[in-house]
Formats: sequence, structure tokens, C-alpha cells
Amino acid sequence: MGIKTVAIHSDVDANAVHVKMADEAVCVGPAPTGKSYLNMDAIMEVIKKTRAQAVHPGYGFLSENKEFARRLASEGVTFIGPDTHAIQAMGDKIESKLLAKNAKVNTIPGFDGVVKDADEAVRIAREIGYPVMIKASAGGGGKGMRIAWDDEETREGFRFSSQEAASSFGDDRLLIEKFIDNPRHIEIQVLADKHGNALWLNERECSIQRRNQKVVEEAPSTFLDPETRRAMGEQAVALAKAVKYSSAGTVEFLVDSSKNFYFLEMNTRLQVEHPVTECITGLDLVQEMIRVAKGYPLRHKQADIPINGWAVECRVYAEDPYKSFGLPSIGKLSQYQEPLHVPSVRVDSGIQQGSDISIYYDPMISKLITYGSNRAEALKRMEEALDNYVIRGVAHNISLLREVIVHPRFVQGDISTKFLPEVYPDGFKGHKLTDLERRELLATAASLYVAEQLRSQRFLGTPRIPIAKSKRSSWELSVRLGDGNYPIAVSKDGSSFSVEVDGMKLNVTSEWNLASPLLSVTVDGTQRTIQRLSRNASGDTRIQFLGTVYKLQILTKVAAELSKYMPEKAAEDTSSILRSPMPGAVVAVSVKPGDTVSEGQEICVIEAMKMQNSMIAAKTGKVKAVHCKAGDTVGEGDLLVELE
Repeated sequence: MGIKTVAIHSDVDANAVHVKMADEAVCVGPAPTGKSYLNMDAIMEVIKKTRAQAVHPGYGFLSENKEFARRLASEGVTFIGPDTHAIQAMGDKIESKLLAKNAKVNTIPGFDGVVKDADEAVRIAREIGYPVMIKASAGGGGKGMRIAWDDEETREGFRFSSQEAASSFGDDRLLIEKFIDNPRHIEIQVLADKHGNALWLNERECSIQRRNQKVVEEAPSTFLDPETRRAMGEQAVALAKAVKYSSAGTVEFLVDSSKNFYFLEMNTRLQVEHPVTECITGLDLVQEMIRVAKGYPLRHKQADIPINGWAVECRVYAEDPYKSFGLPSIGKLSQYQEPLHVPSVRVDSGIQQGSDISIYYDPMISKLITYGSNRAEALKRMEEALDNYVIRGVAHNISLLREVIVHPRFVQGDISTKFLPEVYPDGFKGHKLTDLERRELLATAASLYVAEQLRSQRFLGTPRIPIAKSKRSSWELSVRLGDGNYPIAVSKDGSSFSVEVDGMKLNVTSEWNLASPLLSVTVDGTQRTIQRLSRNASGDTRIQFLGTVYKLQILTKVAAELSKYMPEKAAEDTSSILRSPMPGAVVAVSVKPGDTVSEGQEICVIEAMKMQNSMIAAKTGKVKAVHCKAGDTVGEGDLLVELE
């Protein structure tokens, strides 16, 4: 648009991507959010210094803070978002519910007031009927939310939610409402100007969530018919007009299995998942927000808003998906390559190779969006994009994302916000290989090993020793995958390998460009993109195949026979020690040496990426030593408490 920009950043974000992209950048303080991105005084100072005329608040931090919007208005600076009264009305979940009722929007049964203490919480919960949702009035992003199924959980939920709300939003007010079992989370994007015009830009299906945070989003939803879509859109616009809303906003609804929908909340900002709406409507929402803030009327009418094709977004997080669907991981991105060579792929990221993922901010690496003329095409491209995404140096959730988008229930559109716990009741364990896939993986790994052996024999394109033995063309290997050991015979056949696994012959072809992080391998006509993440001298190799990382050990037949003489490393007894499952800060320690703890009792609370996690004892016993105190910063695997 030809508008010059100023980026603000904390000192640890000095080399962030947004800082490099902006025309100028100013540091607003140290890493903790309260001292930088939430530090209004410092930000107002930068606005004066750079003589900025408008501020776009992004998705988080101060984007829904009425005090910030008010301060900007008093300085004559435009806030690229709605007016203060709309932020106040919709940002307060209690007030927004009353407004929605008055605007004839369907709402969830619940208690329309502030809950004073745990006893009152229990009384209200009983009146509404369990299960209930306890949530922070000023909240968002899954922070300060707990579901309670009985009185005891209500008391505990009240305590945790008010603490999280206070630390995330500086406001510990809570409200309670009926928890709708097995709902879908579908939201309507609205866009309104300062001249009384408002549009709904279709819906986004955001039901795939973990810990109340979205993981996969798509537009449109497979579930809505045109009548329900219109009814939801019209109610969303009615609510926007009731609060004289201007700018882009999102009205979130819970939709039950009979297509009844209930107003959940309105987000008075741009949503993280806005790209899927941009893909199917062709509108650039940020550009529209800037135009509206400047005072222009909307350029479109409701009849102009199309649904063209289908878009899917996966949120790629620096998280270990094998630990409760994603506990944060920190580190430096040693290698990072976005799959932009795949057609119809968009990647919105704020990091690049060499960036640090720190404990201070949300662990999102990027939003990966694919677009197609229909849902099947968009999902097929997403599968390809995830396979072609190179992320090294931190744990990431690509294995989980890829499993979700190919899962038969997801492909059929049979999803709810309970999808992850229902499909993976014992937690996510990665891709389960079929016999055919297992053979493909073994054949690929064996071929890689041989290709490497051949490469290491060559020196600047010539054999090292001219009198070397004649070229070898067959290898006998033993490959260990999981609990199985597989004898494998490989023979070279021109540029391809013929591999015998389980008595079956497979033909493996590839360019074998071993320096590339991505390897395109074709096994018996099936093309797969794999990544070899690591290997060592003892034959251990990690290969990312179908999204999941598999550990293999590839040895020659002779080495495999000798390896049985190697001593095994004994596993640590983890029941009597408590290690931190993730990097974070210790908020509270509830035990001291000499205390007796029972199994399941809370030992300490660790806060990571703004979420509080309660650590519990794995067995009943006596506390021998406590190695942490409130305020300590701990790393993943650090010893916290020992039991006798």
C-alpha cells in the first residue's frame, strides 16, 4: 500500500523477521512481555518519537486492550481496529453475553455475573448443572479456562483459572457457563466500516484443538448448509452493528450435532487463522482494516462475497506432540526451509533459519496454509507441504498435523473439539506403519545406507585407489526398527536399488542427493518425500517418513551379529524422581523434604509459554530432596524433586 512501517520488538527479538521487514524498528524493553510488548508507556514513547499516525496491534498482547486503544485516541493516533467501546463491550465476556442476548443472538446458558469465590463457584455450577466451563472474563487463547465435572474440580478450577487470568491478563474475574459436550467450534469473520456497513465473510471451522487452542482450521466448514451459514452470518452482523463495530472481527460460535449454534465470544481483532478466509474470498483483511481505520467505506456488498475453493491451515508449533499433544520446546532453528515450492502454499511465519524459539513467547513457528479448488485437493497439498517442510533444532508438531489431516474421521468431516482426545485416547504416538509402509521405510533406509557407502568410496569423482577392488554390487544388512530386526539384501541396478525385505523385492530410485535436507524417493512407483535427520557411526539413523520420525539402526550383517555382545544402558527409575517435562519457570513448590506425598498429589507448578502446568507425584512416598524453588527457571529434563 506504500505505507511506511515501524516495528516494535523486545531485546531478544532484535533479529526477528518483522524487524527486518519494517522500514524502521525500535526496541521497547527486555524479553518478559510485561516489560516490552505489554509495556504501554514504552510503546506510546515510540509512537511519539517516530511520529506514527496509526498502530496495527496484531493478534495478541494489546490487540484487545481498551486502555491501549483509549491512550492512542487521546494522542490522536489511529488504532487499526474497532472503537474503544466495542473492545470494552466484547472483551468482557460477561457484558458481551448480555449484549448478544439483546441483539437476539443465541447464547449458552450460564451465570451472567462475576464469581466471587470457590464456594459461590460450586453453588452456581450445581444450579447450571455439570459439566461447566470456568473461564477468565478478560481471557482468550485458552488461558484461564478449566472444565469441571464435579464440586472438587470446580474448586481447583477456580483457583488455577484465577491465577492464570491474573498472570496473563492482569484481571482475575471469572465466569461460569454450561459446557456443551462434543461441540464444533465454528466462527464467522465480520468486516464493518465507520459508515454503518457490515459484512460476514463466511465461516471458519476450528474444531481441531488441544488445551482450547486451535491446531487445524479450514474454510468453509464441511458441516454447515447455506441456511445455517446465513443465520450465523446474520446474527454475527447483528451483534457487530449493535456495538457499532468497525474493522475486522470474529464472532465465535459453538455448534452442536443438531446444528444449533450458540454465541461464544467476539474477538475484536484479526484472528491468527484469517488466511483461510482470505484464500476463499480473495479479500486482504489487513488491507481492509487499514482502509476502514482511515475512514473509507467498504468496497464490497454481501452478495459479492464468494466461497471459491477450499483452504486449510495448520499451526506449526515448536512443541513435542508426544507429550499431551504438545508441550513447548525451545532451541535454535539450525535449519529451516519452508515448502514454498509446492503449488498453492502460503506460509506466514515470524522466524527464519538461526532464529531462537524462547520460553518468553508463544511457541508458534508458522501458519501453513494450502488452497485447492475443493477440500480433497487442499488436503492433498497440505500433506505434500508438511512432508516438504524442513525444521531442525527444535521439536515440532508436523507428525501430529499430518496424522490429523489424513485421518479418516477428519477426511469425512466428522470432527468436534474432542477430536484429539477421542482419536488418541492414550496420547499421540506417531504414525502406525502398515506392513507395506514398513517395507517401504526399511527399503528406503537400506538404500540410503548403501548410497552413502558408495559416495564415501569416491573422491573428487574418481575411486581413491586406482587398484581398488572391482565395484561391489550387493550388500547384506540388518536393520532394526522398533522391536524388530530385519535382514535386508540390497543390490545395485543402474541408478536404482533392488531391495529384498520380508522375502519381497522392492525397487528404490532417487537422485540420492545426500546433502539435501529433502530426499524424494520412489519405491515401486510410489513417490515419498523423506528427511534424514541424523546418523552416527554406530548405524543409528533418524528418518522422517510420512511425517513421523522413526529411529532405525542399520548395520552390516557381521556388525549386527557382534552387536549382541554390547552391554545395554539401564533405564533410570523415574517413579521416585520428578523431572521437568518442559522448559519454563517454577511458580510454586507445594512440598518440602520430609513431607509424605500420595500418588497424584501436586508437587509443584511450572509455567511455560503463559500456561500453568501442575506436576504430580508418580507414587506415594516421602520427599527426599527438593531441587527447585518458586521463581527458578528450569530446562526440560531438569530434576525437580526426589522421593525416597
